[in-house]
Amino acid sequence: MRITLVLATSTGGVGNHVKSLTAGLSARGAEVTVIGPPSTEEIFGFTAAGGRFLPVQVSGRPRPGADLAAVARMRRLLEGAGEGGGIVHAHGLRAGALAALARPSCPLAVTLHNAPPLVSGPLSAVYPMLERIVARRADLVLANASDLVARMRARGARTVELALVPAPAMGPAERDRAEVRAELKVPDDVPLLVMVARLSHQKGLPVLLDASRVWAVQRPELRVVVAGDGPLEGELNARIRAEGLPVSLLGRRTDVPDLLGAADAFVLTSVWEGPALVVQEALRAGLPVVATRVGGIPDLVSDAAVLVPSGDAAALAEAVERVLAEPELAARLRERARIVSAALPTEADAVEQVLSLYRRLVPQAV
Repeated sequence: MRITLVLATSTGGVGNHVKSLTAGLSARGAEVTVIGPPSTEEIFGFTAAGGRFLPVQVSGRPRPGADLAAVARMRRLLEGAGEGGGIVHAHGLRAGALAALARPSCPLAVTLHNAPPLVSGPLSAVYPMLERIVARRADLVLANASDLVARMRARGARTVELALVPAPAMGPAERDRAEVRAELKVPDDVPLLVMVARLSHQKGLPVLLDASRVWAVQRPELRVVVAGDGPLEGELNARIRAEGLPVSLLGRRTDVPDLLGAADAFVLTSVWEGPALVVQEALRAGLPVVATRVGGIPDLVSDAAVLVPSGDAAALAEAVERVLAEPELAARLRERARIVSAALPTEADAVEQVLSLYRRLVPQAV
């Protein structure tokens, strides 16, 4: 079976998922091609995972001239994609819409990993248009959260299903709690919160800083570290310095298991998330989780986390204080995290799901 996976610019979840599918599908004997920006091959190594990589510059934001060029190049690359029972599977709204406009000669599946960004002005009409393009032209739409499933059904999609998007298996921590805390200059008896997130508007980081102002008064020993980089780094650091907040931005890290092992709790303040990969990692690490009640998070965590409204710094501050002040609550969350994480879908489950869906779209190919 010939499978072409398409993605736009990515530095995290979408790229990791496409890499996982590339490896799993290749291992099952499929001929896998990945189409995406050159930077994604550099970050994720799709060829090393068993695929063939073809560069097409698909940005994360609408750019009319570049998008037209991307559609034209994609159309050329997808010529003959349907031969031998092929299928095109795009990941993300932008990649899905451009792949649909390229009109591949085979069935098109699109997985949506995020809700459209909140924008104003002319762009506010662009994202609904992209959703309608995907809804009307894709043979199958997958979405990683139930609210996205409902959204695409409302846009007119013929077949919409919930996608399995598991976190890639993390390796074990390479350093113990004491060593990591020594690097972070956080004594062992000081509460440590960890957040792993891209420093972007979607992640709601100003709310974390607002809550940290409360903690600075009520629990001045508390420390917060955020692993990740992104466009808001300068703005956030400036506010942290100006207000003397107990928050450290660590930049992009490759030792997330070490950080989770050193933490007392994990927080996530996102405006929207699917079944957040970092929350899956935190659950597998057995950490108490405090997160926003958005997107796919409630379905993911069940009762293994304390959920708060998005944008509510007071609720976030209170929830974290409860977890730190009530050992029985923290212990219950740790136990539930272990139970819930044991039932999370695996990368193998995701591969089996897409193969089953591909068989429905191209019965003669498998």
